[in-house]
Amino acid sequence: MSIAPGADCIQGLRWSYMQIFNVSVVSGPSWGQLAVVGSGFRYSAGNETPGADKFTLVISGKGRHHRETSILEVEVNPQ
Repeated sequence: MSIAPGADCIQGLRWSYMQIFNVSVVSGPSWGQLAVVGSGFRYSAGNETPGADKFTLVISGKGRHHRETSILEVEVNPQ
């Protein structure tokens, strides 16, 4: 995703066949701030971002028949 310095991004997570039970942070961003909000996240870029940032989330829930876990890696590029 791309974001301007000092801006916020709120992103919901949704999979067509997965009921999401939990979202947790595996590794947080280096420059911005990250908060889990329900079944999504809020990323706030710092005012002076020195370059790209990234973080990793684990999403757990139930698929069609089984409990499942997915890993989501997000790369943030300054605008």
